[in-house]
Amino acid sequence: MLKRYNAVEVSKKNAKGLYAIVRRLSQNAGLPMPKVYIIPERAPNAFATGRNPSHAAVAVTEGLLNLLNENEIEGVLAHELSHVRHYDILTGSIAAVMAGAIAMLANFAKFGAASGSNRNTQKGNAAIMLIIALIMPLAATIIQMAISREREYKADKGAALLTGHPEWLESALNKLENYSNSYTMQNASPQSAHMFIINPFGDIKNTLSTLFRTHPSTSDRIAELKKIGMQLKNR
Repeated sequence: MLKRYNAVEVSKKNAKGLYAIVRRLSQNAGLPMPKVYIIPERAPNAFATGRNPSHAAVAVTEGLLNLLNENEIEGVLAHELSHVRHYDILTGSIAAVMAGAIAMLANFAKFGAASGSNRNTQKGNAAIMLIIALIMPLAATIIQMAISREREYKADKGAALLTGHPEWLESALNKLENYSNSYTMQNASPQSAHMFIINPFGDIKNTLSTLFRTHPSTSDRIAELKKIGMQLKNR
């Protein structure tokens, strides 16, 4: 993932402000200090990777650093560290493996349907197997995307609680949304779209396509953050 996007590791020597934010948030979250990377990319975005907190990394694009102010950057990084804290990268990998396994089983069912369709006595079973073969991969993808959207909501909430300022992430998401349709991320892959704080291909507006979204709509995410903000004020 890091190599694909030509991410460059940085330290407190050459990225003092960014490194300091990550260190402070990591300490507050009780996490080991992750590696920090900057991606030479004008499209504003960010992601976290690593199988567990001890092997984690966070990466932000140059475009994000240029677009957002310090508080907004902190909101974004808190979101990514929430993914690390809750092992979301591992969860996403498991979901992807399960979806792949279901797709493989569906292919077996499809081959079984094809071989059985030549026998009159097995035509009924073959038809059922063919239907299953068509439905299973679709259902697996829908479930995988639903898990991804739920993890985004939880990471947003985690960021709000970690910083104590939901409005920082609100503002960041609003800016990222406005720019997401103007800049297409180089080397962006549909397979890794769920890793980013916003979909690198832009927000999906088609109602039917919402089942296949990697992320909730930005407006829904902001609405949830506003609710969390009200709850924090009423404490």
